[in-house]
Amino acid sequence: MIECHLNLKAKELFDGEIELDESYFGGIRKGKRGRGAGGKTAVFGLLKRNGKVFVIVVKDTKTGTLMPIIVGKIKPDSIVHTDSYRGYNALDVSDFKHFRINHSKEFAKDHNRINGIENF
Repeated sequence: MIECHLNLKAKELFDGEIELDESYFGGIRKGKRGRGAGGKTAVFGLLKRNGKVFVIVVKDTKTGTLMPIIVGKIKPDSIVHTDSYRGYNALDVSDFKHFRINHSKEFAKDHNRINGIENF
């Protein structure tokens, strides 16, 4: 029963303003830093502002992995906020309104932020 309910919820489409971010969990933190650190599990999340969260374990965070999830979970013409990770470059030529925040310069500017999904 719970699995059936989760499957129904997983098919819901997000609209409005959505924050996207990828992260890595697990493993032992040693010398290697950055994206794709060995021994870690990649997780991708979407947060509808003032709404729901969708999280999925992914094999990697490349564009070819993330875009089908994004297109399958977000309605066209929605506003999508990301960091400046190159895996999101395809959003610039998609049916979404894409805004990036460059964390090396700032963490938020007006409505452009991904602090909600990062704090999840």
